[in-house]
Amino acid sequence: MEFPALSEVMASKSYDKIAEVCDTLMLQAASEGFSIQDDWPYAVHLLGHIYVNDINSARFLWKKIPLVVKENQPEVAAAWKIGQKLWVKDYGGVHEAVSDFNWSSDVQGIVAALSERYTRKMFELLLSAYSTISLQDTALFLGMKEDDATNYALNQGWTLEPTSGMLTVKKQEVAVEQKIDLSKLQRLTEYVFHLEH
Repeated sequence: MEFPALSEVMASKSYDKIAEVCDTLMLQAASEGFSIQDDWPYAVHLLGHIYVNDINSARFLWKKIPLVVKENQPEVAAAWKIGQKLWVKDYGGVHEAVSDFNWSSDVQGIVAALSERYTRKMFELLLSAYSTISLQDTALFLGMKEDDATNYALNQGWTLEPTSGMLTVKKQEVAVEQKIDLSKLQRLTEYVFHLEH
């Protein structure tokens, strides 16, 4: 079974649209009475939901996948393993699930993008949650070796205390834009005017 819309999305690397395209194609096939059991790109579909962090939809899709497909297509099970790790918030396990499987060329692009996106998300989480963090924990959250995690953090402006092995987080400057509500300003002006007269 050919899926030109899906092929187009994959070729353009618009991975955030994969789940939506697959859901639409699946509904379309079901409404036309086609059986999609063996031909359906379940691994891509699962990874599409995982990429947009829609773990619930990935979980429901997993439940709909026929048992024979789960048993005969290890890539589908490997994609779901990533979803399971995200479901239970096993941060280091997500990186292991990504790297422990030899992905086919069809999904290597989305898996690499998913891994990169997840690493960035974990880094942002560390940035907002910690002022200092151990090198081991940083490596675990980022799914990297300690040397690579150190270089990654140092490149982001963090500092390393060599004796303790602790990284000091460099908080990003947050620009706060203050909005002026003219009605409140008007009320304040009237209040001050009333006090003076």
